Amino acid sequence: MASSYLEIDDEDEGYALCLFCIPRHYEEDLDSVLIPNGLIKDRTERMARDIVRDMAAQHIVALCVLKGGYTFFADLMDYIKTLNQNSDKSMPLTVDFIRLKSYSNDQSTNCVKVIGADELTGLSGKNVLVVEDIIETGKTMETLLTLLNECQPKMVKVASLLVKRTPRSSGYRPDYFGFEVPDKFLVGYALDYNEYFRDLNHICILSDQAKEKYKV
Repeated sequence: MASSYLEIDDEDEGYALCLFCIPRHYEEDLDSVLIPNGLIKDRTERMARDIVRDMAAQHIVALCVLKGGYTFFADLMDYIKTLNQNSDKSMPLTVDFIRLKSYSNDQSTNCVKVIGADELTGLSGKNVLVVEDIIETGKTMETLLTLLNECQPKMVKVASLLVKRTPRSSGYRPDYFGFEVPDKFLVGYALDYNEYFRDLNHICILSDQAKEKYKV
């Protein structure tokens, strides 16, 4: 079954910051709120339902891609656990973690660093659900999937909160995703810019001034 998702138009400028609770130290660094936290949670809950529907009764290893995926991962796991407790279908679940790094400032690099790849051998013969925050060019995820497949898992599915609509895309699409978003630099809900902005509840559009302010 094809993944359902919410598409955010290129012309969508988001919502005014004054309508939401934004940490004071970030007020001058953001252009707008693109996806409010409540909408993120609702889409995540629906994704959890779709995943349990498709993968129920199979033991799943949920593999969180750090660091940006940790908030989405935690919420998704909470919704899956609730469904396991309150529905006729349930999905045995264990978790694991891996860290990928492919960004320098606001640019994706061609070099994907995989931290924890030696642990992937333990996924041999298992059903794996990779949980990521955002798919941009797709190259990072394709690199990870190549490494995973070398370990011969029984099955691999990918759930990403966001897929960015960009001409740099390789064409890769995950099995489940929440939103297709414009080609803008997004932060918040654990998405960062040089480790800043992970503590925002909403997904926001980063201002050009902030890119310079927090550049390393």
